Amino acid sequence: MKKRQFIKITGIVSAGVVLSPLAACNAGAEQKEETPGASEPVVSEFTLPELGYGFAALEPIVDAQTMQIHHGKHHAGYVRKLNKAISESRGFEGKSLAEIVGSVTEDQTSVRNNGGGHYNHSLFWKVMAPGGGNEPMGELADAMNASFGDFETFKTEFFATAKTRFGSGWAWVSKGSDNKLFISSTPNQDNPLMSFVEQKGTPILGIDVWEHAYYLNYQNRRGDYINGFTDIINWDQVAANFAG
Repeated sequence: MKKRQFIKITGIVSAGVVLSPLAACNAGAEQKEETPGASEPVVSEFTLPELGYGFAALEPIVDAQTMQIHHGKHHAGYVRKLNKAISESRGFEGKSLAEIVGSVTEDQTSVRNNGGGHYNHSLFWKVMAPGGGNEPMGELADAMNASFGDFETFKTEFFATAKTRFGSGWAWVSKGSDNKLFISSTPNQDNPLMSFVEQKGTPILGIDVWEHAYYLNYQNRRGDYINGFTDIINWDQVAANFAG
C-alpha cells in the first residue's frame, strides 16, 4: 500500500505599511525570508513595538512592574497570537494592521481579538509620555472645542465614558468621517476602526481600562487610574494622530 503524503500549507502575509495615524504601527510588520531563491515566499510577521521610554518613566501614574507585564506579556501575547491567527486564515494577505482591523468580521474571533489588541496597545503606548498632561493646542484644540465645548467638558465626558465601560475594554477619542471628534467606548479589544462597532472612526486617543492596566497600583479604583492617565497624555502625539 502506498503511503499518503500530506503537505502542510501555511498562510502568507506580505508586508505593508500600516495605514494608521500611529507611528508605532508603521513598523508593525517585519519581513523574514525563509531561504534564498525566487520560488521561496517572503513571510511577514507583526512584531512588538518598543515603548520609546523606560518602564518606570510614567511613575507614579503607571508603575514599572505594570508596564513590564502589560507590554512584555499582554501586548506580546496579542502579537504572537495575531501572527498565528493570520497564518491560519484567508483574506488578510498583504494587509496592514489597520486594514486587518478594519476588515475583520465579528465572527473572526482570533484575528479580531488579537489584531485589536495589537493595534490598541500600539496606540496606547504612544499617547502617553513622561511630562505629558498639558492641554491640546492648535488645530486639535480647535477641533476639541468645536466637538465638546471646552477642555474641561471633554475631560468630564472622557472620564465618565472610561469609568462606566462595563468590564474590560477601552475608551476612545476618534475622528469621524466629517473630521468631527467623538468619545466612545468598546468592549474587550474592539476599536472604532472595526466595521461592526456602534460608532466608527479613526482613534486618536485611547485608554485601556482592562484591570491588568492598573490593578497593581489602583486595585478597584479605576477612577483614580483615569485621573492619573490625563496627567500623562502625550498631546503632541494625539495632535499628530488627528492630523494624520
